Amino acid sequence: MTHGKQEEDQTYCDRLVQDTPFLTGQGRLSEQQVDRIVLQLNRYYPQVLNNKEAEKFRNPKASLRVRLCDLLSHLQRSGERHCQEFYRALYIHAQPLHSHLPSRHSLQHSDCTELDWGSESHGLSDRGPMSFLAGLGLATGLALLLYCCPPDPKVLPGTRRILGFSAVIIDRHVSRYLLAFLADDLGGL
Repeated sequence: MTHGKQEEDQTYCDRLVQDTPFLTGQGRLSEQQVDRIVLQLNRYYPQVLNNKEAEKFRNPKASLRVRLCDLLSHLQRSGERHCQEFYRALYIHAQPLHSHLPSRHSLQHSDCTELDWGSESHGLSDRGPMSFLAGLGLATGLALLLYCCPPDPKVLPGTRRILGFSAVIIDRHVSRYLLAFLADDLGGL
């Protein structure tokens, strides 16, 4: 079974049923986060909650847990689109919590054989491709220097010309070092 197929099999309403105990757990969502989610579902397109429903779910006289349970039950009864909009609002207002939902955890750690490249970092460095290219250019320049630098002083100026052109290709930070190495003898070219 592929990752996309399993995701299609589990509807947003199914996910909400699975996530409700987690979401209503002590200290998971703050009062401000629940209020923001309710306001998003009430005020932004597509409007999921009407004004009366939004007031009910934001009523400070009821406990946060009761209001949240009522909201989640209401959304489950209202249908797939309402549950989907809840997950969108949850992502916007409580992204760290959204990423730890049981339904997301089961989707990511299913028995599928497809690789999930978006969930992990596979890079060796966070500096990006230019850093890699600069290091590669530096290694290439030094290898050229060692390979083309025989003890005969008459051959050295030719080697310096080759290194001078290779510096044009390499990242500007590495080029500074190579050009500084060549600067003392560039007048003779």
